[in-house]
Amino acid sequence: MKHILTAFLFFFAVSAFGQASVAYYPFNNVVSVSTNADRAFWLDARVQTNTVFGSLSSTFCPMVNVARKSQVNYYTSLGIRFNFLNGLDDRSALEGYSLHVGVRIKPIPFVPNLRVAFELAPYSRKDFKTGNLQSFLGLVYQFSKKPKE
Repeated sequence: MKHILTAFLFFFAVSAFGQASVAYYPFNNVVSVSTNADRAFWLDARVQTNTVFGSLSSTFCPMVNVARKSQVNYYTSLGIRFNFLNGLDDRSALEGYSLHVGVRIKPIPFVPNLRVAFELAPYSRKDFKTGNLQSFLGLVYQFSKKPKE
């Protein structure tokens, strides 16, 4: 099921956005689909892939690039985490909030669409009573529009 979800998100990113990106954070089992991360403002949607019915936590983040350079982008965001399966047992779909601070680096100059992403993201439950510091390390592929002929 994990592979089907990943393939669906990949296909959605390619077809819905001309310049979307797909990221995979293997240590967190998270797949991310986002709009063009080279713009000043962009959107990011993340889904956990380590379980299907136990948790379907999804995080939505409107990202802001703080600094954009030729080989690196620094960004930040406030994220909202939902789990739509919580409605099955009458719990709130809203799980919590996060603050993302990250960087996307283009490590290989001759493959400019491949990026390495690193983020720190303090997370708090919706009642702000507990939380943790999340870190994300993953690979990103930024799709680009085909040049017009």
